[in-house]
Amino acid sequence: MAKKKETIKVEEPVIEETVVVEQPKVEAPKVKAKPTNTWEIKDRQYFLTGGKTPLSYSVKSANIHWFDEEKGYERELKYCSNQRTSFVDEMKGDQRLEHITFRSGSLYVPKEKTVLQKLLSLYHPHRNSLYIEYKPTEIAESQIDVLEMEIEALNAAQSVDIDMAEAIMRVEKGSEVSNMSSKELKRDLLLYAKKNPRLFLELVNDENVQLRNFGIKATELGVIKLSSDQRYFIWASTDRKLMTVPFDEHPYTALAHWFKTDEGMEIYSNIEKRIN
Repeated sequence: MAKKKETIKVEEPVIEETVVVEQPKVEAPKVKAKPTNTWEIKDRQYFLTGGKTPLSYSVKSANIHWFDEEKGYERELKYCSNQRTSFVDEMKGDQRLEHITFRSGSLYVPKEKTVLQKLLSLYHPHRNSLYIEYKPTEIAESQIDVLEMEIEALNAAQSVDIDMAEAIMRVEKGSEVSNMSSKELKRDLLLYAKKNPRLFLELVNDENVQLRNFGIKATELGVIKLSSDQRYFIWASTDRKLMTVPFDEHPYTALAHWFKTDEGMEIYSNIEKRIN
């Protein structure tokens, strides 16, 4: 008898799939930083502007307003001795109005009177016009800036040549410069730099200063002339017109600008030869 073939069933392995579920990220709530209070608690002193020292002077303590940018409208101010704020819309109960009076040009406000200090330093419409707060740190910084500018001006005065010195001092002294010796010129230049450091530095950096001086010297030496109505520059020898001064412009400033043009450069060279 033939044997029956056995059928062997092979079972395939079952592969289980692992499903990964991503958990949503939960961000921590953002906490707004509280604004820092930059107001410094200290005694403060205020002075009337212009060096005024009347026996008694009062500034307004009511019927004044301050524009609140955060709220978008003007808020009424009033100084009351029994209130913890100078803003009328924040006051509670009775309002006992207090005067703000300067004695001999000054007003001392102790640190305990913060409401009055803030009114005078931050909100009062007349601050920095009728009166100012005394701030020694800011005064020191301003004085340092002035001193540094003086040093810069004096250093610049030491380094300029004699022609530039003459050009700068002509702005201050006019034709008198022509009769000064080099030592006198240098001395006055240093004094001028110390007295007016800002203006001096502006003149040193002004490219037209020497050109104006050149034009003035040429006029003083009789090489060119300025017409009596100050409308024209002409050759002194021939009365031939060189240039017309534009309306509402200083003659020598206009001449300095004209010297930079093609025609003006030729005339400048011609004048330079005659002067030298």
